Amino acid sequence: MTSTSEWVKDLPSPLFFLLFYILKNLKIPVSILSFVDDGLIIAQNNSFEVSNSQLFCSYNVLSKLLDSFGLIIEHSKTEIFHFSRSQGLFNPPPLDLSPLGGPILCPKDSWKYLGFIFDYKLAFHKYIDHYTNKAISTVKCMKLLGNLLQGISPLQKCLLYRCCVLPIALYGFQLWFFNKVPISYHMKILNKMQRRVAIWILGTFKTSPSEGIKAIAEIIPIRFHLQKLAKRLQMRPFKLLINHILRNLMDDSLPSSISPNPHSISSLTNCQKTTTKGHLIDFCTKSYGIFPSFSPLNQEFSPGSRIIDIFPDHFSFNLVTKKDKEKKMTKPMHKNSIIWFSTTLCYLLQLLS
Repeated sequence: MTSTSEWVKDLPSPLFFLLFYILKNLKIPVSILSFVDDGLIIAQNNSFEVSNSQLFCSYNVLSKLLDSFGLIIEHSKTEIFHFSRSQGLFNPPPLDLSPLGGPILCPKDSWKYLGFIFDYKLAFHKYIDHYTNKAISTVKCMKLLGNLLQGISPLQKCLLYRCCVLPIALYGFQLWFFNKVPISYHMKILNKMQRRVAIWILGTFKTSPSEGIKAIAEIIPIRFHLQKLAKRLQMRPFKLLINHILRNLMDDSLPSSISPNPHSISSLTNCQKTTTKGHLIDFCTKSYGIFPSFSPLNQEFSPGSRIIDIFPDHFSFNLVTKKDKEKKMTKPMHKNSIIWFSTTLCYLLQLLS
C-alpha cells in the first residue's frame, strides 16, 4: 500500500525557499509545492504513521522558522489528506499537532485545492459531479433568456452551450481523461448533461432519443469532443520554452550539463512507462513519435531562413478579394438569365408563327 499525505498552509515565498533549504539539510524526505500563497508539504511512504511523523517534523520546523520571524501560524487553515491504493477499509489515523500548539487534524473524504476536488483513490467522481451540476445550473439560468420579447434561436443556444457550458463541464479534464483509465462513470454523467442541453436547444420532449436530438442539434458526442481536445493539447508542451517544467519532465534527451530531474519520464523504465497512467505519459509516448525534434525557436522559423524565403520562385499565391468573389458568383447567374431569355424568345416566335 502506498499513501501520500499532504498538508496545506499559507506561506510567503521567501520563507518557502528557506524552509525548503532547511528540510533538505535535515534530510527529511518530503516535497514542497507552492502556488502564490498556498503551500503543500507532501510525504510519501508505505505507512501512514511514517508519513504523519514526517509531516509532524516539517510542521515543527515551519513553526520555529515563523516564530523566529515574528509570524504566527493560522491553524484553522491547516488540513491533511491521504491518498491510498488500498482496496480494503480506508481509515487513516489523524495527525496530532497539539504538542506544537496546533489542532488534531482528521483526514477528510475529499480535498479541494485550486478548484480541483481530489478523493483518496483519484477517481474524480465528486469532481465530475460538482462541475456537471454547475454546468446544468448554467443551462437553467440560460432558460431565462428565452423569456425575452424575441427569445433566442437554436443556433444561439448552441453557441451558448459551446462558449459557456462546455468550458465549465470539462474544466481540468486532463486529470481524469487519459489512456488506461476507467471513465465509464464520467461519460455517464456528462452524457446526461449533454442530453439536457440538447432538449433545451430543440425544445423536444424528455422521452426523445439522445442520439437523434444530439444529431439534430449538431452537438458532437462528449467522448469525441474530449478526444479532439486531448489531441490538440499534444502540441502545447512543444510550444513552451526548453527550460519549462513540462519540457523538463517530458524530455528524454537532456543536455549533459544539466542534472537530470528525478521526477522526469526519462528516469522510468519501459515497463514503468507502460503501466504508469497520466496525461504526461500520453503526451510523451504519442508526441515524440510524431514530432521528435520540434522546436518553436529554431533558426528555420526566423525570417530569411524559411523555405518560402529561400525558394520564392517555387511558391505562388492567388489573392482573392471580396469583390472578386462576388463577380464570380454573379457571372453564372448572368449566363443562366441569358439562356432562359433566349429559350423563351424562341418559344414565343414559334407560337406567333
